[in-house]
Amino acid sequence: MLPEILTERRGQLGLITLNRPRALNALNTDMCQIFLETLLSWREDPEISQVAVQGAGERGLCAGGDIVAIYQDIRERTGSSEEFWRIEYQLNALISEYPKPYIALMDGIVLGGGIGISAHGSHRIVTDTSRCGMPEVGIGFFPDVGGTHLLAKAPRAAGRLAALTGTTFGAADAILLGLADTYVPQQKLPQLLEELEHEPAQNVIDRYAEDPEQGFLHESWVQVFDEENLRTVLLTLQSSDVPQAQEMAQTLRTVCPSSVWLTGELIRLAGDDLRKDLQREFRAALHRLDDPDFAEGIRAAVIDKDRTPHWVDVIPGLSHEQRTQRHLGPLPGAELNYALLGAGLEEKSQL
Repeated sequence: MLPEILTERRGQLGLITLNRPRALNALNTDMCQIFLETLLSWREDPEISQVAVQGAGERGLCAGGDIVAIYQDIRERTGSSEEFWRIEYQLNALISEYPKPYIALMDGIVLGGGIGISAHGSHRIVTDTSRCGMPEVGIGFFPDVGGTHLLAKAPRAAGRLAALTGTTFGAADAILLGLADTYVPQQKLPQLLEELEHEPAQNVIDRYAEDPEQGFLHESWVQVFDEENLRTVLLTLQSSDVPQAQEMAQTLRTVCPSSVWLTGELIRLAGDDLRKDLQREFRAALHRLDDPDFAEGIRAAVIDKDRTPHWVDVIPGLSHEQRTQRHLGPLPGAELNYALLGAGLEEKSQL
């Protein structure tokens, strides 16, 4: 059986390939561990000038984490989810702070954890097939892997739309959200990758960069998401004469309400320090294992696949605000501490 993650040297380029194409390259603990160890090794390697990451197969870079494994952990409480997130979130921080150019080929589907291993990089390339997003509110979770950090930095209405609806976006809108930098047609990626073996990343990317087809986040109806009151947002979308706005209202009605509350609070709290925001997300992720909506969302999406989750509107004894706030409580002895990364990481390269 082939390894689930491939690493190779191509001239000055270190290339990482996620190699689970049948699972749309979904991440698991072992993959994140190998990924992290490889980046740490290449960080100090004088023969590696820059790093690129791609996904095997034709469908995309990465569809996120292995949520079936998380569902099993919710039921059995083995601690496997904590181990996975502890490594994955440190990997996200390492990518953000990496001292060498880190080029993410965000071709095809790039969701959830796929955003975590790409959008924190120094050079993020989207294509005509890119479908990027943080769809976690649809399964009773929230945009993690630094997703709340990234979307809090996006233009407010667009970032809130992306976070609270779990919508996916093409190249232009991914760039507008700050999840990507550059559009390159898919057919040109092989040649671009080959040239990265012997030329600096920015020189190569500048040669291949083009203007993507326009998305929809620039449209006026999107600005309703500036409004803090989600009921007002929903009513305004429903009364719009723009079909896409009405579709967004339908999406907002079907995602998990408790996830929307939690996501809104995490975005409100997010700041300029990714490490702090990942620590907050780590707390929320572990506490979320105890909320019934998370297991129900995964069940409906990938276990029974009936696509009809039954969200728990009220937990006895807790208001909506209290239910949200209990996700932010401390984790005695279990906080995310970045021990795997060591000290002295430099700022993200702009070369």
